[in-house]
Amino acid sequence: MNYKEIFYPEARFGGFTDVDGTVAFFNRVNSLLDPSFVVLDVGCGRGAYSEDPVPVRRSLRILKGKVAKVIGIDVDNGARDNPFLDQFLLIEGDSWPVQSNSVDLIVCDNVLEHIEDTDRLFREIRRVLKDGGYLCLRTPNRWSYIAIAATLIPNRYHSKVTSVVQEGRSDEDVFPTVYKCNSVRKLRNTMKDSGFACVVYGHDAEPTYLSFSKIAYFLGVLHQRFAPRFMKPSLFAFGRISKDDQQSSSV
Repeated sequence: MNYKEIFYPEARFGGFTDVDGTVAFFNRVNSLLDPSFVVLDVGCGRGAYSEDPVPVRRSLRILKGKVAKVIGIDVDNGARDNPFLDQFLLIEGDSWPVQSNSVDLIVCDNVLEHIEDTDRLFREIRRVLKDGGYLCLRTPNRWSYIAIAATLIPNRYHSKVTSVVQEGRSDEDVFPTVYKCNSVRKLRNTMKDSGFACVVYGHDAEPTYLSFSKIAYFLGVLHQRFAPRFMKPSLFAFGRISKDDQQSSSV
């Protein structure tokens, strides 16, 4: 049962809540776009958000047509079918199949938690970004109840649990989680060490994962409204590399 409109009555008007994490994240991503940009979607997936029943949220997630080019990269060849890409490139080794200094903005949405070698990830991000390029990143918070539960449950069972808490989520869209860089402090320090001027902060949306039970959903609402900031389920990070820093990092 969908309890969203009971606890967030504003959702009756437009289908989304005032705390919707996808709306909040991609609204800021859209605010950074320029029609001339080349955008890189890291871990682009198959574009399952095409089935999102909320038009405004679906529109915010679709960047194709708003910029000059959207390139998607993924380790899963099934992402080739993503209809919202201008070009798909399969990741087959340690380096991305993307030219250096060729991308204006990178979107990395719910990918970082699956990366074992985060230092390599950020080296690739730095390599492909142009001077003044943007990084927009969303990932689960290591100290949230969602991540703690995911850590306690072996990865081999994640697809079964996810099928219960996220209706319609396919097994092929569930990947092992490692949470190597998933706290505000760790992520902020990593981005600064990588040369980004950045902001990293927690966000707590409606408890969609707890929709299987009204009591669980209610407890999730209480958490959303009163939990300490360090326990917010999602981390948002936005960063930019200055021209001077990009030049100095290549010396």
